Amino acid sequence: MRKFDYSFLNNGLLPANLLNLTSSIVALKTMAGVRREEYEKIFTELEAVAKVQSVKSSNAIEGIVTSDERIAAIVNRDSAPLNHNEGEIAGYRDALNAIHLHHDALDFRQSDILALHEAMMRIAGYEYGGQYKTYDNYIIEQDQSGNRKIRFKPTPADEVSEAMEQLELAYMDARNDANINQLLLIPCVILDFLCIHPFRDGNGRMSRLLSLLLLYKNGYDAGKYVSFEEQINNYKVYYYDALRESSVGWHDNQNTYVPFIENFLSTLYMCYKELDKRFAVVHGKKITKTARIEATVLNSLVPISKADIGEILPDVSPTTIEAVLGRMVKDGRIKKIGQARMTRYAKA
Repeated sequence: MRKFDYSFLNNGLLPANLLNLTSSIVALKTMAGVRREEYEKIFTELEAVAKVQSVKSSNAIEGIVTSDERIAAIVNRDSAPLNHNEGEIAGYRDALNAIHLHHDALDFRQSDILALHEAMMRIAGYEYGGQYKTYDNYIIEQDQSGNRKIRFKPTPADEVSEAMEQLELAYMDARNDANINQLLLIPCVILDFLCIHPFRDGNGRMSRLLSLLLLYKNGYDAGKYVSFEEQINNYKVYYYDALRESSVGWHDNQNTYVPFIENFLSTLYMCYKELDKRFAVVHGKKITKTARIEATVLNSLVPISKADIGEILPDVSPTTIEAVLGRMVKDGRIKKIGQARMTRYAKA
């Protein structure tokens, strides 16, 4: 059986671009938090729009569709579902609402995962909602000529319960390790969930719900205001390519998580960038360049250089970056590490 071990996230050997991407996300998260406090009403309106987009997009990825008008009516509870597809859509709405309202109480544990799956499948009338699969399933792909082949064989049905228990315990162990970055851990857990493929149906939608749950629990809630699922749907070719690459050799513990981590973080980054665009100027007020530089340095998970900050904040001049860093060093908020081209800055 597959062994779940995330200790590799603590060895410092991951590609630098992943660490830079996490630093960018953390900086954008800080800015979003500042804006949310000042513009709570606007964020509430954004949440309502994003919820509709999330329900629409996550189901559309699986070929479950109806009109935009019907989706909005179902999500806003202005109408009961009228057919099977709409029942599936309403189920996702309920599971998503549970995460929005109760993510603090929910966790990546089997009881909650099964309850979310049951909620997602209930309205459509599936009798196997909230139950692991009872027979083996396969990931099948079809080529341009219409020929089908098995692309991936998930965990056999009789091993699913044990595999999910081991996945839950491995996640709990890793999240308690202060040296493991949660932004890197979450996509690894989601990939493993997808490779186990524990349910007869709804695995893809559950993976997106669980992604939001784990992100929200760690304070990364951009998906509430800019649909995370919509970003996946918009670039689903890249999503499936990353999933395919990272699942090769999975059963033998020989796979690499890097493609899936990069795709996951890129999706989250796009959500935060969209928030950043919408709130760069609100009511004539701007978040100052100084505040953005300070947030970037103070929230970086690794010592960061002036060049790194310039890449994260391309609209800020090197002169401004240097001046702000100088003041922060003088004030004792950050420390300077190294010299010349090797100079980096870290929180004091």
